[in-house]
Amino acid sequence: MYRGQPDLIGLASGDLPAKPALLWSFKTQGPVKSSAAIVGNRVYVGSNDRNLYVLDFATGKMIWTFTNSEAIESSPLVLGGKVFVGANDAHLYALDAATGKQLWKFATDDKIIGAPNWFVADGKTNLLVGSYDFNLYCLDAATGKSNWVYETGNYINGTPAVADGLATFGGCDGVLYSIALTNGSLTLSNDIGAPIAASVALAGGCAHFGHYENQFLSVDLKANTNRWAYRDRQFPYFSSPAITADRVIFGGRDKKLHCVNRADGKPVWSFATRGKVDSSPVVCGDKVAFGSDDGRVYLVSLADGKELWSYEIGQPIESSPAVADGKIIIGSDDGSVYCFGVKAN
Repeated sequence: MYRGQPDLIGLASGDLPAKPALLWSFKTQGPVKSSAAIVGNRVYVGSNDRNLYVLDFATGKMIWTFTNSEAIESSPLVLGGKVFVGANDAHLYALDAATGKQLWKFATDDKIIGAPNWFVADGKTNLLVGSYDFNLYCLDAATGKSNWVYETGNYINGTPAVADGLATFGGCDGVLYSIALTNGSLTLSNDIGAPIAASVALAGGCAHFGHYENQFLSVDLKANTNRWAYRDRQFPYFSSPAITADRVIFGGRDKKLHCVNRADGKPVWSFATRGKVDSSPVVCGDKVAFGSDDGRVYLVSLADGKELWSYEIGQPIESSPAVADGKIIIGSDDGSVYCFGVKAN
């Protein structure tokens, strides 16, 4: 799933090679802003050409495709033999993961750009998804029936994060929300005062996220207080963070990847690219992978932010990397999905 797990902390297991090679690429007919989900030997990824593609992880060959009427910018969630994905046609789709057959669809009143998330309650798997119709929806994963709906004051662009019995997300109304998973009631709201387009990452009872008024925040959800705020230059944050035991790493529209201390928000290092960084970084071992609007995929050192490797695609990369088995999958505005890793001898 998007960011790897329900708390959305952007950590991948294993390790990445210091100098990955391009293993394959797959061309779609539109920009790929969706971030891939990798399950077993399959890659699931959306395209603005209106298709969800399922590719062979080893070769990049297409296994099946699902077409709807609008772009698929949402990242898919693959769970229990099903694929759940939002689309700009305002629907959340449930598909059979093996065949791509549509199992159900749920209609909202506007586009769904954020990825769905999930939780289990009373033995039942449930989905959470935000829509540009201002609502957060909780659905039964088996049937697509609505359990509850929570209305906010503006678009919900990001993916709701799940931890400690709560769904926590930011809205374009400038409010951070935590909603009880059981019944959709409001547990806390924190008026941040600036649109929050990025997905929130949850760690240690705190929400970590950037916003449009050029700050990145850590909010203690129990006390409902801002622990710290990081501000560098006058540029918004659209990228979602990766969180390690002691660090928080996120991209900025100031063309930088930032690394701060998780305890106090003090800067550790920053890495400059030549384009805005809306791509959300993934930490794998001692390396950080991310894309930039300068058309490059980067690997930098987690320790000091030094560049280890980059690959020039040449068109902006808004998609976030998905990392598994020592490989990086990432989409580009050039319409292709790329896979980098170690070339077999």
